[in-house]
Amino acid sequence: RIALVYFVVALIETLTTKRRPLVLSPGHLSIFTAYRWQWIGGFIAFSFYMITTYSLYIPDWSFINHKEGKAYTVKCGMRGHLGPACNAVGSPRSGPFREDAPGWCHANFEPEGLLSSISAILSGTIGIHYGHVLMHFKGQSQRLKQWLSMAIGLLVLAFLLHFSHAIPINKQLYTISYVCLTAGAAGVVFSGFYILIDVWGLRTPFLFLEWIGMNSMLIFVLGAQGILAAFINGWYYNNPNKTLVTWIKTHVFIDAWHSWNLGTLLYVIFADITFYGVLAGILHKLGMYWKL
Repeated sequence: RIALVYFVVALIETLTTKRRPLVLSPGHLSIFTAYRWQWIGGFIAFSFYMITTYSLYIPDWSFINHKEGKAYTVKCGMRGHLGPACNAVGSPRSGPFREDAPGWCHANFEPEGLLSSISAILSGTIGIHYGHVLMHFKGQSQRLKQWLSMAIGLLVLAFLLHFSHAIPINKQLYTISYVCLTAGAAGVVFSGFYILIDVWGLRTPFLFLEWIGMNSMLIFVLGAQGILAAFINGWYYNNPNKTLVTWIKTHVFIDAWHSWNLGTLLYVIFADITFYGVLAGILHKLGMYWKL
């Protein structure tokens, strides 16, 4: 998905370099018109996703649950359904199944289908817009005005779509409301860090984030994809559930605080974010980076 989004966004950016002005004309919307081809590409992706999601006919389908040795037929025969069994993206509910979960939950699904990757192109378009603001606006207040107005507008739109039950926020389906929510939240967080680091000069407390950013691809593969945790979990005693990772999470965090939620939050903060920050810092000191 990341490769596809980067390819499309970078291709539009490269092919339209000579078609945009070096100096923006006056007006709040000038940056949008200067990069209209990027927004046209994002709109095409948005239109393709919406038309396919809400107009593609999903027929009844069957599968064999090999665990039970039984054949199931799922009744769909509809268009525009966003439920887990009959959506055009091909994404079921994620997470452990309930005891009363229907049999079709055990069918082979693509957890996040190709169609949702098309929708993610709009996320890339919004992301590169934040970068365009950084390039063209030199004043700190101008940058913040551009970022926050865009981000807050996206958040408002996301909540309106979700709570009006028009388009729910759904990560597996990568719905437009989910795109607006994540892109808007990213803009607010980015603006917050910009104020703390660039405006107020508080760089030292956030150096670990800078190190992670320098080696973001390696940290993503090791952390977000679970490669390092999977390697450590490969060494266990008595049974596969007794590993160093699970022991630390259970005894150092959850049991110590007598709360699964608080313990898990602290585990993520210290055993994930802080750990990978230190790892990225060591790699930075050694001059080791993984880039394309």
